[in-house]
Amino acid sequence: MNERILTLQQYLLSKKYRELRSDEKLSVPQKQKSESQMMYSARFFSYITEKEEAVFYGKDDTLGFHLHYNNQISDGNQFGNLTIDYKKVLEIGLDGYFAEIGKRFQDADSKGSEFYSAARLCLFTLKKLVQKWRDKAKEEGRNRLYDALLQVPEGGASDYYQATVTCKFMQYALHLGGCRHITFGRFDQYMKPYFDASIANGMTQEELLNETELFFLSLNFDSDLYSVVQTGDNGQSMILGPEINDLTEICLRASEELRLIDPKINVRVNGDTPLSVYERGTKLTKQGLGFPQYSNDDVVIPGLVSLGYKKEDAEDYSVAACWEFIPSGNGADIPNIATMNYPKVVEIATKKHLRFSKDFPTFLQKTEKELISYAKRLIREKNKYKPLPKPLLSIFVVPCVKRGRDLSDCGAKYNNSGMHGAGLSTAADALAAIKKLVFEEKSVKKKDLLKALKNNFVGYEGLQKQLLACPKMGNNDDYVDDIAVRLMKTFSGYVNNKPNNRGGIWRAGTGSAQEYVLSGKKVGATSDGRNAGEPFACSYSPSLQAQIIGPLSAIQSFTKPDLKETINGGPFTIEIHDTVFRNEEGEKKVAALIKSFFDLGGHQMQINAINRDKLLDAQKHPEKYPNLIVRVWGWSGYFNELDQEFQDHVIRRCEYGEN
Repeated sequence: MNERILTLQQYLLSKKYRELRSDEKLSVPQKQKSESQMMYSARFFSYITEKEEAVFYGKDDTLGFHLHYNNQISDGNQFGNLTIDYKKVLEIGLDGYFAEIGKRFQDADSKGSEFYSAARLCLFTLKKLVQKWRDKAKEEGRNRLYDALLQVPEGGASDYYQATVTCKFMQYALHLGGCRHITFGRFDQYMKPYFDASIANGMTQEELLNETELFFLSLNFDSDLYSVVQTGDNGQSMILGPEINDLTEICLRASEELRLIDPKINVRVNGDTPLSVYERGTKLTKQGLGFPQYSNDDVVIPGLVSLGYKKEDAEDYSVAACWEFIPSGNGADIPNIATMNYPKVVEIATKKHLRFSKDFPTFLQKTEKELISYAKRLIREKNKYKPLPKPLLSIFVVPCVKRGRDLSDCGAKYNNSGMHGAGLSTAADALAAIKKLVFEEKSVKKKDLLKALKNNFVGYEGLQKQLLACPKMGNNDDYVDDIAVRLMKTFSGYVNNKPNNRGGIWRAGTGSAQEYVLSGKKVGATSDGRNAGEPFACSYSPSLQAQIIGPLSAIQSFTKPDLKETINGGPFTIEIHDTVFRNEEGEKKVAALIKSFFDLGGHQMQINAINRDKLLDAQKHPEKYPNLIVRVWGWSGYFNELDQEFQDHVIRRCEYGEN
């Protein structure tokens, strides 16, 4: 890290740049009576762009493109969680899209004419936005950026700096246009030709590391303006590998040196990935950023193919804002539109059927029927949703321009829907406790359990202790793990390949996103000993109530299901005490542990290097930890900027130490 980068990093962490933003509240332009939603979206973007001001953050800011208004407004449609076709953008630039649309406009039908008209307005607006920043760069003597903006993003990029300028501009412009959670996709693959071109032109790898760090730094200046549920949840993720190249290492090194929340790094691995790659990733995990997150090609690719993705598209998969597996540049999947609340299903089944079930197999069958009924209702409800047109985003997703159709009108190649699966371990643990205490040992009467749950264990503290002592998922115990496997198979067996309302299908997953807190509030006391309203585990991991033997037993439990069947995504999440990373031996143990998860058939994994004492102190004395970073669910954020319920959840998660 050179002096220039260090100075800009310190300026970022000081947050003084926020003083340069405007607090003005922009008015929302009204939709005209005769105006279509498509043209309104394009005009709205034009209005926002006209108001935007070009402001650089100090002399060391080499890229610019920062959102100027604290109060972001939207046209009401925030379509996102996808990856645009960066490869094509870098090759042909905005002018290339203009030319393609011009050719197709002549033979378009009425829908196509409307889409192309809106798309042309968006492209004109983008060109005006480029000109605004180009003029500002010239005015301030930022000659390198000015020269780059004479070519990109209107034309194709010819070197690495121009490519980073293009990527930063696209991220900025799309966010300005209300497109949320637009990820960077397979960054080290589509950027590699421009990296090589700069090498051929005489740049050193150290200089290109500096370029990468400046690009990464620039992504962090607006991170607080992209919040969805919590600040920092902004979707600025990228995926590296599985083909490891010089740029892959540059990206890992840049992230490791900067220690910032963006971009969120994901790494693709497979059975041929050497242990050294996991060891390299663990050095980044050691920084406490909560990434890299890993995805297993040997599970993901066949899983996507089984859902109808073409093999070449499955092999080119990326990840959405958090971890959902999505196609690169040609998909408009909505992978987080619904959540299966497993504990809610068990709660419903317990209240309705426990009293009348003669044995556990009968009760489990009734629970499975409730699960299917719950999923059916979700699909029926969510299939009513139809996104509004978003011509700005549609331009850059294949094959919308070729088809003359917006993303909202099935213009993309893939238009699938995803359903998360929250609280699996809580549900499996609850069913295991019922099996053991009610049906096998008969030490707890059904009516007493039902009363205890209704009263949130008040007056039934002894029974709650019995429930907490029952088998818990995460200890490699088939007694409970087999129940989890069966629940997941029932879930995926019903959801996968069910038609949605956009010409696509449904996909089942293992993630929870924020629902580990929000859905937890909707569920009363459960028979695993959990109190009413308490949160579930983060995504795919042991419950907060579980006493776990160790990380290996947890891995063994959570690799028993066939994870190719729940390929909407959702990582096995594990917290390891930061003292484990204090020497090379500890790092290698963690790397071997990660590899073992994938060797056993795991699909996705994220690791937090965490210290509970430090987090508790940060709650009491936040001023001592202004830039403390934690993994929240599928993203990392600053601990002090999280609501307390999410802070508390991170603190409560199972923390594995050296033993």
